[in-house]
Amino acid sequence: MTDLSTDAYRSPLLSRPGAVAGSGPDAGVAFHLGDPVHEQRALERGQAVVDLSHLGVVTVSGPDRISWLTTLSSQQLTGMTPGTSTELLLLAVHGQIEHAVAVQDDGTRTWLITEREDVEPLRAFLDRMRFMLRVEVTVEDQVAVLGTAAGGWQYLPAEPSVLTWNDPWPRTGPGGTTYGPPDAEHPGIDIHRALTLVRRERLTDAVEGFLATAGPRARVAGTWAWEALRVEAWRPRFGCEVDERALPHELDWLRTGVHLEKGCYRGQETVARVINLGRPPRRLVMLHLDGSEHLMPEAGAEVSDGRRVVGRVTSAVRHAELGPVALALVKRSVPAGTTLDVDGVAAAQEIIVPPDGVSAASPAERPGAELRRRAPRG
Repeated sequence: MTDLSTDAYRSPLLSRPGAVAGSGPDAGVAFHLGDPVHEQRALERGQAVVDLSHLGVVTVSGPDRISWLTTLSSQQLTGMTPGTSTELLLLAVHGQIEHAVAVQDDGTRTWLITEREDVEPLRAFLDRMRFMLRVEVTVEDQVAVLGTAAGGWQYLPAEPSVLTWNDPWPRTGPGGTTYGPPDAEHPGIDIHRALTLVRRERLTDAVEGFLATAGPRARVAGTWAWEALRVEAWRPRFGCEVDERALPHELDWLRTGVHLEKGCYRGQETVARVINLGRPPRRLVMLHLDGSEHLMPEAGAEVSDGRRVVGRVTSAVRHAELGPVALALVKRSVPAGTTLDVDGVAAAQEIIVPPDGVSAASPAERPGAELRRRAPRG
């Protein structure tokens, strides 16, 4: 069994020249390999592979698996064609995100990719919910994850690859809706990231196979480059943007993670209520940080409007083109034009979820508005 705990796991790819180990949710794999700018550019053109072998993989087998996962989650999986890439959220009773999972079914098993720290909580939750259904939940310790972008997954050898999950973000799925811009105007629309599962004992072989076929400028990239593309795409990550209060509306995660027309699931009432009434308590925002400072803020750093704390940084990275940028969750009421402050550094907002808190699926008027207009005065 491979130990993926934060303190114990160390990828064999960290022995590559120039590799600098990551920390936090990406501990155990390379943060960069000596040249993060060129690593990002190689990733953007499909000529880099990223070691994400610290991520966790769970499978669900059995004839009831698809209908069961549909019942439990925010996503409609029933009728999904094998090989389709999607994602689901498992919510608390009051709508908070408890698990966020990349999903693909191969016709026999449903593969779930999640953060390392969420593997055991996810397995335990699914096991508790099995009851008498014909499903089996397994943690796949001997399967590892590699990341690519721009179609680079096609350079990974078919053996030892298991399957490839293509990130649907930010393309609004069936039954989904948007808080941010329409798909065609979204900054993530041309960022095509993918996760390929490979047999863990052949992880190094898979990487060498990629380097041999992806062209003379092919290279291994670190999570710095991977996260730079994610932040550029405003893509929420469970291990970063999600805290104990996070609602999918606050992160614009109804695009790809929620089907508004499916049947009952835990948290559905809150999802519908926030859609109908608007105004999620917080909103995700991209911050463009003053580049004159050399230090980057850490996740959890306070964001203020000059008078009070209005939120916190969830992810921060130095992007090859955009410079220092961050994602942050701030109070919905913070005006869109306000320049914010992070650790004494000025931060300009780029709006992801608008302050009005209204989605494309929200009604033109809040429910009951007509009755209030008709009510006699005095």
